Amino acid sequence: MSVLKILSFLLLTAHLNEGKRIKGNRAADTEDRVNELHVSSSVFSLFLEGEDTCTLDPLQLHTLTSCGFNSSNPLIIITHGWSLDGLMEAWVHKLATALKKHLMDINVVITDWLALAHQHYPTAAKSTRTVGKDIAHLLHSLQVHYQYPAKRVHLIGYSLGAHISGFAGSYLKGPHKIGRITGLDPAGPLFEGMSPTDRLSPDDAEFVDAIHTFTQERMGLSVGIKQAVAHYDFYPNGGEFQPGCDLQDIYEHISTYGLQGFEQTVKCAHERSVHLFIDSLLNQDKQSMAYRCSDQSAFNKGICLHCRKNRCNTLGYHIKKVKSGNSKRLYLKTGPRMPYKLYHYQFRIQFVNQIVGIEPHLTISLSGTKGESGDLPIHVNELILGNKTFTFLITLDKDLGELMMLTLHWEGSALWKKMLNRVTTFLPWGSRQQKPVMAVGHIMVKSGETQQRTSFCAMTNDGQQLEVSQDKTFVRCEDDTPKKQRRRNY
Repeated sequence: MSVLKILSFLLLTAHLNEGKRIKGNRAADTEDRVNELHVSSSVFSLFLEGEDTCTLDPLQLHTLTSCGFNSSNPLIIITHGWSLDGLMEAWVHKLATALKKHLMDINVVITDWLALAHQHYPTAAKSTRTVGKDIAHLLHSLQVHYQYPAKRVHLIGYSLGAHISGFAGSYLKGPHKIGRITGLDPAGPLFEGMSPTDRLSPDDAEFVDAIHTFTQERMGLSVGIKQAVAHYDFYPNGGEFQPGCDLQDIYEHISTYGLQGFEQTVKCAHERSVHLFIDSLLNQDKQSMAYRCSDQSAFNKGICLHCRKNRCNTLGYHIKKVKSGNSKRLYLKTGPRMPYKLYHYQFRIQFVNQIVGIEPHLTISLSGTKGESGDLPIHVNELILGNKTFTFLITLDKDLGELMMLTLHWEGSALWKKMLNRVTTFLPWGSRQQKPVMAVGHIMVKSGETQQRTSFCAMTNDGQQLEVSQDKTFVRCEDDTPKKQRRRNY
């Protein structure tokens, strides 16, 4: 990859200063409507297998038949984003292959708008309307000549391609909307803060979902759009940055991609949206679950792992299509590599009658019918004094099954350790009496994936007091029966 290309990406903000905001009401402008004389600026190819494709010509519909288009099957159209080098990125064929392999009876079409995408960003962004019209014209031709219903169409667009898909939905003629649009980290620059008519929005299809993976601001701009643009907007890891995409991962990227490793590091978080979607197809037994929450901070406290009233949903292709008036923001944690799924647990612990303020450094481990978690550090950022209940989010890369046992270890702070060492040195016979004690009340763990709550009680009869540097084991409380579980969860 050339230095010029790298600088072009990193100096995106300089190009943006040359651009103007995309204006106009796309729905009301009749001149922007698709018509039969439309000349396409894009190239459409029906994906066959491997890297084989067959070019379609919307003005010569016999090419659809000769390419093997099956009007009885659903249609998915993949649209790429802005291009630095004018080449089709590898993820396009990976996504097309995953769709074709796991859905089988389906038409997969790739939109090639590289001639327009390989321009300065403002120019490419302005061209999104043109490409949206191209897609709308193709779909209109299918409606007229094949009676192909718009509801069987699913548009998948990455970055600028997400907004292209939105424009295609708004330009399409007829009383029926496109069935579904999926925006994969929709582009932010020149679209953030714009009205719904000037970007991807829930109005563009019967159902719209979006995955936001790189909304971290740089110089006042973010690569991906931060605002909600769909019926369901997913924010993996808060949507700002992704595990495995830090600069320290550049060596791994270089070993995998060669000289293109630096480019992979730069666009890693942005493109993660694509691979999360591919993951939902390749690993159908490990679907990532996301949960509705006000923001990432609240989600990190573990207080949002609810599924009642459609407050959770599956990220990716197998999303549950439930529409509502307002956009829903959903959060989840994912791992650094495929399969990305993590299992979410809410850990709630109550401390009672704590007379002396302490700064606990806690470690827990969970054991279930399918495995063990290993040691999990828990960070409390405030003193524990009096009666307090703390809630944390715990994520694991494996399913523990039904939880059976919990071990809690209190390491204590450096100050406590220093005091304890002095007592042990000068008063060894009284050191046990001098050890600080923490009184633990109710402990509960809830699984986000199963919605099952498990209450834990001390395994021994010496109560639930915990000494510093001590391990204490808790087991499922006797009254924590499956029947009572069901009553609590629904």
